Amino acid sequence: MCANVTQPDDAPGTTTSGSSGLWSRLANNPEPAVRWGIVAAVLLLVELGAFLGGVLTILDATVMGVTAFFDVVLGVFSPALAGMVVDVQLALSGFIEGLRASAHEMPTLLSRDVIPNQGYKTPDGSWIGPFMGLSPAIAWALRLSLVLVYSLFSFYWLYRGWLTFRRHYRKADWTPKDDMVNRLRNHSWGKFGVVVLVLFLTMSLFGTTMAPSTVSQNITSSYGHEFQYYSEETGQVETITSGQANFNSKSKGAGDQNVGVMSYDEYDRFHPFGTLTNGRDLFTYMMGGAQITLMVAGISIGLASLIAALLALVSSYYTGIVDLSVLTIADGVVSIPQLLLLILVSVVFQNHWLASVLNGGLLLALIFGLTTWPFLWRSLRGPALQVAQEEWVDAAKSFGQRPTTTMRKHMFPYVLGYLLIYASMSVGGIVIAMASLSFLGNGLGISPPTPAWGRAISLGQPYVSTQSWHISLIPGIMIVILVTGANALGDGIRDAIDPESEGGSEEEAAAAGGGA
Repeated sequence: MCANVTQPDDAPGTTTSGSSGLWSRLANNPEPAVRWGIVAAVLLLVELGAFLGGVLTILDATVMGVTAFFDVVLGVFSPALAGMVVDVQLALSGFIEGLRASAHEMPTLLSRDVIPNQGYKTPDGSWIGPFMGLSPAIAWALRLSLVLVYSLFSFYWLYRGWLTFRRHYRKADWTPKDDMVNRLRNHSWGKFGVVVLVLFLTMSLFGTTMAPSTVSQNITSSYGHEFQYYSEETGQVETITSGQANFNSKSKGAGDQNVGVMSYDEYDRFHPFGTLTNGRDLFTYMMGGAQITLMVAGISIGLASLIAALLALVSSYYTGIVDLSVLTIADGVVSIPQLLLLILVSVVFQNHWLASVLNGGLLLALIFGLTTWPFLWRSLRGPALQVAQEEWVDAAKSFGQRPTTTMRKHMFPYVLGYLLIYASMSVGGIVIAMASLSFLGNGLGISPPTPAWGRAISLGQPYVSTQSWHISLIPGIMIVILVTGANALGDGIRDAIDPESEGGSEEEAAAAGGGA
């Protein structure tokens, strides 16, 4: 039987098929999807290379994380099997790296090639090199503004896509997700968390375009990149490597040895956040640090969430000895101080191949993931035990449904909302722990020269009270904003899935949790 359902908030005349498939509903009313798809396609084509590069980076990190997990587990029983896993990992990673290099070579509308900001100032005051002869500061600000506008609009359009699906193509007129999203839209603190998350995702995806220079040109391969500048001594245009220019652009807080916020160095390079003690551009450093920070935090919280959700469902479904075993293991992991464990494992694996992947980021991600899951599991265990005693779960068991199907279809949707809350709140702790390791140094944390926010704070520590205050203060503020934003997002999700804040009943609370 096929029933047509008219959406009350739709445009007049728009109808959806209640029991037909999605493709049928699209065929019956293609106009809203086409309108959304045309704009989405334009947005994608404008920055196709950057998007593909970001997706391939995430895919590469996922392959690394999964294969590393199997390598560690299999290595306990058979080093030969672990070696085979490493071979597969290297082959896959090399293939993805080749694709990523090709993606980065694709032209994009907002790239630094289209809007360059590097150049030099001639004696008559004009600029040679930057976009349309503008000063490097204005050219950089123009490119940064366009990237931010593009990114914010792209995220908004993704949200519009979900609204289009909900209004025109979803079977149900209402689900608990709708109320959750509406509450989050009216939650100021939660919206602050969403904005912070979007901005840091933008920094991670488009950091290379947003920065005045690239991490490769200014930091990791600075002596392999040359640029031109006008020398007042010789009166000619000279060529110099970024490494040599960095050496003469250090910020050490003494006399004129400082390149501060929103200033130029003697080679006409603009530095929005100033330079580090080794002369590297701090803004570029922050963009590179954002990418590795979000990558490690994402892998960590993803791994911890996966383990915690699986164990919460299994332990609550079977209870008894299974629940007791998981509880014992979780207590054992929690009893070990995480920071000491991080330092110990980092030292033990210092010469292991794991420490070379993502310049130590993968090893950190695995450690964070394997030590964070007990906290998430404890938070999910209560809701999972509660839903396991519901009548619909008993009904599924009495009909002979497989346990995995019952857990996936009837229990997991209920705990997903709680998982989102506690996972988002745990991200802040991972970011702080990661920065702490990089701050301590001595082989801990992300390996140099790969940017790490904690290392920047450590470099600027002796100069906090000098004119080079920016080296420590700016990375510190960024960490505070990111951690606060993650916690705000968790608070917003928590309030959004809790109908009691609006006077709802227990049944509505259960429905909201299930629909989250």
